[in-house]
Amino acid sequence: MPKNEDDETREFRAAVADVRPLRSRRVPLEPPRPRSRSCVREGPWPEPSSAPTLHDAPEGDMLGGDTYVIHARPGVQRRVLQRLKRGQYSVEAHLDLHGHTRDQARAAVAAFVHRQWRRGARCVCIIHGKGHRSAQGRAVIKHHLTIWLRQLEEVTAFCSALPKDGGTGALYVLLKG
Repeated sequence: MPKNEDDETREFRAAVADVRPLRSRRVPLEPPRPRSRSCVREGPWPEPSSAPTLHDAPEGDMLGGDTYVIHARPGVQRRVLQRLKRGQYSVEAHLDLHGHTRDQARAAVAAFVHRQWRRGARCVCIIHGKGHRSAQGRAVIKHHLTIWLRQLEEVTAFCSALPKDGGTGALYVLLKG
């Protein structure tokens, strides 16, 4: 037999009889605490060797010095990539590859990315240049760098930097959090 509305109302009032209204209608929420910059990833991390595992790009179609570069691993949110493109992440470290040979650059990139990831960095900038002064007049380091970064587990995404940070002669690199 269904209860009539009066019985339901009485039961409800009895159930909430001890409830008292809040003094203030605003509930103060603490803002999320920022991640500590002193975050160092724990564990026995092997130091990278001279990066023999990073394979070079084929020499065929080289990137032009002024070519805009962008790459993200599958699953990276579009919003994260947009923030990276706009330079909205704080760059925590820089690596300048001017004057490096390809082999020197390969080793330096692998060591730099691994070291910065271990210390908890989220975004770094690698300056590779546009290749205007190279013997071939091409952006050799830039071309290979885009291939090397795709091979490093610590790298989530990368794109050409804003003009104030080197433009198409530098890359913002987003590291795994």
